[in-house]
Amino acid sequence: MPNNRDFTGKVVLITGSSAGIGAVTAIEFSRSGAQVVINGRNVGNLSQVANECEKVSPKGLKALEVVGDVTKEDDCRRLVDATIKSFGKLDVLVNNAGYGAITSIYNTDLMATYDSLMATNLRSVVYLTHLCVAQLEKTKGNIVNISSIAGLKPFDQVSVYCMSKVALDMVSKCLALELAPKGIRVNTINPASVRTNFDTAMGLTRKQYDDLLAYREQSYPLGRVGEAIDIANVVLFLASDESSWVTGINFLSDGGALNA
Repeated sequence: MPNNRDFTGKVVLITGSSAGIGAVTAIEFSRSGAQVVINGRNVGNLSQVANECEKVSPKGLKALEVVGDVTKEDDCRRLVDATIKSFGKLDVLVNNAGYGAITSIYNTDLMATYDSLMATNLRSVVYLTHLCVAQLEKTKGNIVNISSIAGLKPFDQVSVYCMSKVALDMVSKCLALELAPKGIRVNTINPASVRTNFDTAMGLTRKQYDDLLAYREQSYPLGRVGEAIDIANVVLFLASDESSWVTGINFLSDGGALNA
């Protein structure tokens, strides 16, 4: 049987890949033979990820580092242009960049937070997909969008984040329909809590974050929170020929949390 998760010769672009899920996903694609393009705003972290990618790549391929902010159209264009100029094609787009914020309808800065979250979690995905779709049509490639369990159920004090993920889920399904005749698959992954710096970036202290993880470990049916590799494995599956008849789905990777 052929190894359908062999990405040798494939070019994979991953946004938000300087840490967390994006970084581990980049490393796993490199391990599977892909030429990886990584993107983020933290130059030092991006360089470290690139070094890890080179170490595990069977052919020692060096990841292309493109520093940039996906909320800026110029940076998005530069990211795609650099990819095509360097490798001449694109096979897989992983829209991973995103962040969360604690919000209340009473917050005085609510609309500024709304604009920022939507720009990162939704608008950047739509714009990057717009820029990449002609290249993906040539390769019969596919798109994997990283959403959240928050796109499938409400959570208190994070209404704007939930809205951004609901919208991401729906645009992914719409694009799956539109692009299927072109041979392009579009799928979404909805993780529950994954052990990254995501929640501390939302403003939680380390103790608050540790307490939150401990609570979720007890409440999730499988008895643990996710690790970045759990989500990376799903990304590689959805991007591979193993899922060649799969498009327009929400792939729930949550340790059973949605049903708890």
